[in-house]
Amino acid sequence: MTTTVTHDTTAAGEPAHGVDELVARAREIFDDLDFGTARAWKAAGENRRVVAFMPTYVPRELIHAAGMLPLGVLGGGDNLEVIHGDAYYQSYICRIPRSTLELGITGRLDFVDGFVFPSLCDVVRNLSGIWKLLFPNVYVRYFDVPQTFRKDIAGEYYIRELRELRSGLEELRGAPITDDELGASVAAYNENRRLVREVYGLRAESPWLAPTSEVYLLMRAGMVLPVEEHNTLLVDYLAATRAQPRAMRDNGRVVISGAFCEQPPLNLIKAIEMSGCYVVDDDFMLVNRWLLDDVSTEGDVLTNLSDTYLTRSMENAAKYQPDLAVKGKYVVDSVRDNGAEGVIFAAPSFCDPALLERPMLETRCDAAGIPYIGLKYAENSGQMQPVREQAGTFADSLKLWSTS
Repeated sequence: MTTTVTHDTTAAGEPAHGVDELVARAREIFDDLDFGTARAWKAAGENRRVVAFMPTYVPRELIHAAGMLPLGVLGGGDNLEVIHGDAYYQSYICRIPRSTLELGITGRLDFVDGFVFPSLCDVVRNLSGIWKLLFPNVYVRYFDVPQTFRKDIAGEYYIRELRELRSGLEELRGAPITDDELGASVAAYNENRRLVREVYGLRAESPWLAPTSEVYLLMRAGMVLPVEEHNTLLVDYLAATRAQPRAMRDNGRVVISGAFCEQPPLNLIKAIEMSGCYVVDDDFMLVNRWLLDDVSTEGDVLTNLSDTYLTRSMENAAKYQPDLAVKGKYVVDSVRDNGAEGVIFAAPSFCDPALLERPMLETRCDAAGIPYIGLKYAENSGQMQPVREQAGTFADSLKLWSTS
């Protein structure tokens, strides 16, 4: 079962939408902390529901199959002043739970019917409980994922979790989710994953054509738009980008690692690019890249989702890896697969999964002879000059001394 995506072209075969127009639309969605696009979607039909989720991964296919809009909530960014949220969490944790609470308490998420909190860290787990207390009329689900990858153990457990999520969404919907609906949703997200891979592949091959500051905005738009609209947006961007030549610069090629949950300010991404770095791989938006292959629509879809998660999902600091012999290998593989010359370890302040794993990743890079630097940020970091200077010095050193 496949989904065909079409896009508009002019009579001469040129893309109907330019890069600037497409990126401007994605930027408008990114800046809108009131989620006007999602609100409009809900208001456009009877009995429409919106189910929010936090990073890093949830099976959005189930939400979509229920006829609901999966809405990615990735914090408040650098344009939200956090006042109420600080009353619920101590100061020595990352900022994203506080800004997420601020979005809820100030009514910016008052149209949301459900909220799924993935198994990521203690902070996110506790936030699911706080959300239940603050918003008792909202369907709240703490979605746990297996920490072992044996099919005979983890597979049975994860399928049970998927069934429970399906049951909760059916109760919210007031009707069963059929297998045909699940299959159609998996097909739509398979197409989305294919297009996402194509965009990231274009960036890795020719990063001057698809700057990361643009690619990031496009991926963030996918957290708000229905998957079908996001697929069209990606198709249009690919066509427009290939039709618009851009000058190549003598920049260093880097991988950014550690930013899988709390997102960096957009200006931080731009500062790294302006410093002389081409970002050829990153872990900013893992939710639409977590599964590396298509999920089969044949047979039991929940089993297929489970099998793909267990056997073909991304390695990163948010995913438990018990085998120390391969732990951290994914960073070295990313450098080699994407033709990078070095790594920028960028993680949110107080992010335990990223910061605790960083020494192991650095050891891997040392053994492979890969240069790296490290920095920390918060989603509301404002001063980018130090980041630009640090990244610029790193880019210069890559060009001067790299043997890659």
